[in-house]
Amino acid sequence: MFVDWPLDRLRTYRPDRDEPADFREFWRRTVAEARAQAFPARFAPYDSGLVTVDVSDVTFAGFGGHPVRGWFLTPRGIGDALPCVVEFIGYGGGRSLPHHWLSWSAAGYAHLVMDTRGQGSNGSLAGDTPDPAPAGGPATAGFLTRGITDRDTYFYRRVFTDAVRAVETVRAHPRVDPDRVVVCGGSQGGGIALAAAGLVDGLAAVVADVPFLCHYRRATEITGAAPYAELTTYCATHRSKVEDVFATLRYFDGVNFAAHAAAPALFSVGLMDATCPPSTVFAAYNHYAGSKDIRVWPYNGHEGGGDLQKADQIRFVAKALAG
Repeated sequence: MFVDWPLDRLRTYRPDRDEPADFREFWRRTVAEARAQAFPARFAPYDSGLVTVDVSDVTFAGFGGHPVRGWFLTPRGIGDALPCVVEFIGYGGGRSLPHHWLSWSAAGYAHLVMDTRGQGSNGSLAGDTPDPAPAGGPATAGFLTRGITDRDTYFYRRVFTDAVRAVETVRAHPRVDPDRVVVCGGSQGGGIALAAAGLVDGLAAVVADVPFLCHYRRATEITGAAPYAELTTYCATHRSKVEDVFATLRYFDGVNFAAHAAAPALFSVGLMDATCPPSTVFAAYNHYAGSKDIRVWPYNGHEGGGDLQKADQIRFVAKALAG
């Protein structure tokens, strides 16, 4: 069933943003600290058994100089200065194995898949990147409330910084054209892509499928589905900390990152999506500052457009890079 407002109302839904006055300075400082602790990225050749794609096992310095893993795939036999797609993973998943990620290299792009720190034990996509930072206090099971009472200890401060460093890492690679880098992801990956879009200048395009991590307070008010239910459970338990929670989340809301993003963007939304309700997606989309389009899938939930959406993404990225 439809889980939110009618589409005509969603298309005009542009809620007031609650951006902290020091939002940009907080993120400037956070990224600068990570750069100061960085080590040279390592791209180790990996025998994947694939014959049309070269694969490297990547380790780069993310937040705090912590090692972050990834896969770097490039189409074999195509020259240097390739456009590159940096992809972020959905909630709970890890980088798995290279053959899981062949679409973008098959389309002729370099492709970095960033492992999400601390995740990758959800029963499907295995991860390899620990999160060595302290949890920062009691948290609901999952990742959404880890360190949530302090912006400096919040889990997604580390993840979003890792995402910026992932883009910086591929821009320094000799096979990548640094002016033609795209960020993409679905669900949590879409939310991370929006954060990267708001923090990194000069991106060629942004692809945010059914993005998570947007318009948190409304999400808690209209859905009981995970992962937003983690916030609801935390607030129900720590009743006196509700406003502290949402004060922290102002620094991590995709709505605020969208307002600082300039690259052409393709969003998607499922009108039956209880995981990332449509109004939370449209809140970010309608505040997105760059040129944009959105694919609406009326009878789909969090799976969105699936393979049809992937085909749209490939066409969109090709057009954005050509432009």
